[in-house]
Amino acid sequence: MSDPISHDDFARVDIRVGRILRAEPFPEARKPAIKLYLDFGPELGERKSSAQITRHYAPEDLIGRQVLAVVNFPPRQIGKFMSEVLVLGLPDKDNQVVLIGPDLEVPVGGRMY
Repeated sequence: MSDPISHDDFARVDIRVGRILRAEPFPEARKPAIKLYLDFGPELGERKSSAQITRHYAPEDLIGRQVLAVVNFPPRQIGKFMSEVLVLGLPDKDNQVVLIGPDLEVPVGGRMY
């Protein structure tokens, strides 16, 4: 079991829904990855992320998909690409990432709580 955190600790993590606008292969990454360009609505705008999701997803199949992401981590340089948000996923039985997103359409930029 993980160390317990307070509700205030959890509330500091800003998790929002974004829509994937573009997705491109990221062959320069050390581990296979895809560059994602996501729309988080008028408040946050477009943000970028690098995601190690190549086992289950092809870039062209991701366009329009809604996913959850942490939007208040500091940006992280990955090679020549600046990743601005952390797209969330869960490991499958082979420890490969499966994206997390709403099962119904919701407004982009909506905050998880």
